[in-house]
Amino acid sequence: MSATLEAGAPAPDFTLPANGGGSIALSALKGRKVVLYFYPKDDTPGCTTEALDFSARLADFTAAGASIVGVSRDSVAAHDKFAAKHDLSISLGADVDGTVTNAYGVWVEKMNYGKKYFGIERSTFLIDGAGKIARVWRKVRVKGHVDDVLAAVRAL
Repeated sequence: MSATLEAGAPAPDFTLPANGGGSIALSALKGRKVVLYFYPKDDTPGCTTEALDFSARLADFTAAGASIVGVSRDSVAAHDKFAAKHDLSISLGADVDGTVTNAYGVWVEKMNYGKKYFGIERSTFLIDGAGKIARVWRKVRVKGHVDDVLAAVRAL
């Protein structure tokens, strides 16, 4: 696992297969602000709420010059099913092999009912137009998070 990324660090570049066909490359978004959010699993309660909240505010993020990319280790097929079921309008990257979750330091040891396991720590990275990390949110609580991120995007 890589070191924890902090504000000011260059955002690790990536290219991932995405929902709806095609792929998402961070380098292709250079010049725009990017909200890169990591979530544990498609179609689970918190992850669904977060994806719905980001989708609902997509026009506001776009108006503020930002693109939104959600990333989990689910497959493209799972992302397509998740996006279709909930009418999501955001891009979802499939990091099946964990390269991107490791690069961003969000693949962590977790504990649930006394059992240790590895999984994605719900985290959001705001990346500026020059490709540097402007802000990091870790151990995200979904309620109100999208509003916090939008305010940070507008302030950048």
